[in-house]
Amino acid sequence: MKTDTTPNVDAAEIAKFEALASRWWDRAGDFRPLHQMNPLRANYIDARSPVAGRRVLDVGCGGGILSEALAQRGATVTGIDMGEAPLAVARLHLLESGLEIDYRHANAEALAEECPGGFDIVTCLEVLEHVPDPGSLVAACARLVRPGGDVYFATINRNPKSYAFAILGAEHILKLLPKGTHDYARFIRPSELAAWTRQAGLQTEDISGMLYNPLTQAFSIGRDVDVNYLVHARKPG
Repeated sequence: MKTDTTPNVDAAEIAKFEALASRWWDRAGDFRPLHQMNPLRANYIDARSPVAGRRVLDVGCGGGILSEALAQRGATVTGIDMGEAPLAVARLHLLESGLEIDYRHANAEALAEECPGGFDIVTCLEVLEHVPDPGSLVAACARLVRPGGDVYFATINRNPKSYAFAILGAEHILKLLPKGTHDYARFIRPSELAAWTRQAGLQTEDISGMLYNPLTQAFSIGRDVDVNYLVHARKPG
């Protein structure tokens, strides 16, 4: 378990995304899968917790793909990330989109100490599998959301099918992602995430799979959570 003096950050993971920062908004480049799944993710969140007029925190916002989608829907968005280069790209892209988003260089645990319960909705998508202590990050997200607020996680299941699809398929065969984007050992089973959410005092409202069709190159929501999946949790009160 991390301590206050050891931030929940993997320097190698930060460096990996720093090196790719200039490509965040290239819809045909290394982040194409994120752009392809982003409307699905934003629709899922907005349908279950309408974001217009709500204070939303996007944890691990990177170059701002989800942050901008939620801001376009009327949310007041704060995006945090530990990578300076992706944040610089995110801020620069605001000049093109004309949106207002508060981007900060911060980690969730530190921000939870600064403003507990400060947000109506917290999103933490495709981040848990990149940090040393995902349970600590789940707990921080729970502290950051107000009582009665909603928290959303998205990550990748750990099983032979997810290895075949998310690493062999996505990185080596279809080349949807750069090789080395994911570490199979860090994939997270839904039962593990459910345990962390319970320990953090959150109630799981829904778990849905994000299914990729290589023929149509499109994602859809379904009940199959064997590979990519979304979790909606709520803080009682």
